[in-house]
Amino acid sequence: MKYLIVYEKSDTGWGAYAPDLPGLGAAGKTLDEVKELIREAMEFHLEGMREHGDPIPPPNAITEYISV
Repeated sequence: MKYLIVYEKSDTGWGAYAPDLPGLGAAGKTLDEVKELIREAMEFHLEGMREHGDPIPPPNAITEYISV
């Protein structure tokens, strides 16, 4: 499955979250670091959901850039 990941730059590094997976997030000093961390976090999160018998939410989020 492919989930949308949002990456956000802050004053101290980068953050990432998956809108379709509430409660899942990661933070790191560099974009490369946070990309690795969010992938690992997603795998761990989904594995835990499966083990607990929780339903896996389908990927529904989309993104778009709007010029103003």
